[in-house]
Amino acid sequence: MTVYGALDIGGTKIAGALIDGKGRLLARAQRATPATRPAADLAAAVMKVLDELTTFPAWDEISCLGIASAGPVDTVAGTVSPVNIPGWRGFPLIDLVRTHPRLPPGVLPVLVGDAVAMTAAEHWLGAARGFDNALCMVVSTGVGGGLILGGRVHAGRTGNAGHIGHISVDHEGPPCVCGAPGCVESLASGTAIAAHARALGWTAGPGASSNAAAVAAAAREGDERALAAYRRSARALAAAIAATAALVELERVVIGGGVAQAGDVLFSPLRRFMSDYAVLDFTRGLSVVPAGLALDAGLIGAAATASARAATPAGIPHF
Repeated sequence: MTVYGALDIGGTKIAGALIDGKGRLLARAQRATPATRPAADLAAAVMKVLDELTTFPAWDEISCLGIASAGPVDTVAGTVSPVNIPGWRGFPLIDLVRTHPRLPPGVLPVLVGDAVAMTAAEHWLGAARGFDNALCMVVSTGVGGGLILGGRVHAGRTGNAGHIGHISVDHEGPPCVCGAPGCVESLASGTAIAAHARALGWTAGPGASSNAAAVAAAAREGDERALAAYRRSARALAAAIAATAALVELERVVIGGGVAQAGDVLFSPLRRFMSDYAVLDFTRGLSVVPAGLALDAGLIGAAATASARAATPAGIPHF
């Protein structure tokens, strides 16, 4: 049986999986990301996820291991510097994983940005399948993106192409964690949605979570402050998507990640704002849809990227 290993490291969780040749998850492990802890604590969490994966019999059959990480990443150097994980700056993630005692001989970990991994997965099995030119986005703790151009994943020289979350859409907007003003991430991420709703006076109630999912639930009940927070997010996303479409002539936009689980709370205002920003003939009417693979796309894409790299070591993954 063909088995691929995968890790997906983000600001909220570190997930791992064993995946078969058809993209089906055979086993899964997960831990919370100690995002504000020192680098050693983060490294220990990654190794514990790997420890858990090695307890499944399918581990002994893995042929490759892909690692999707929040970015920026440097796929050449094998290092990561996620803007939402301050403990890692230029952290040698590939070198760390290669030290795991149960990593099979000959299996070399392959690093990919988390949004590029999601893009590879959606093009292989999800909502971007069959489209030669697409933008796939992860809207979660942060905002990332990846591009399909000419039928291929376009990762760029260091693996960061398509990093739409750090396009500035409001030059006088709030400072982003990256340091620039008014980035999409600072306006549209789950973190930004929850913070803006609270700033407008929304509260989740005693003992309840005050995250973006809770804001979405309030929006469905008609809470105007919650709705306003999602409208702000949708407008920032629409501006960035329209700008990207003007540059590369997209056929489809796929949006995944935790915030996309809000459904029409996000997508209805997003599609309305798209009509304001995508006004050129070749951008008008662009299809914007939810991801087909939900929250496992990063894992599936990491596995797919590693498999493609193993088959063509010097090439660009083609799904």
